[in-house]
Amino acid sequence: MPANKRPRRLNYAVNKKWPKSGGKVAKAINHYKKLQTRINFEGETKWLKNAVEIVTVKLKKYQINLNKI
Repeated sequence: MPANKRPRRLNYAVNKKWPKSGGKVAKAINHYKKLQTRINFEGETKWLKNAVEIVTVKLKKYQINLNKI
């Protein structure tokens, strides 16, 4: 290999580029649905209530309507 070239095959950041935050909206929707099924099964506990509150804040941040989920 010539001395003036960068070793591209050894440079991980150059060869492997992908979005770091991919799928976070789908994961938040999936998490909300799972929490709703747990609430239907277990009842509304304090832990589940807090978890739903956190997920709803995320969904509002992503501008997703809860009525259409």
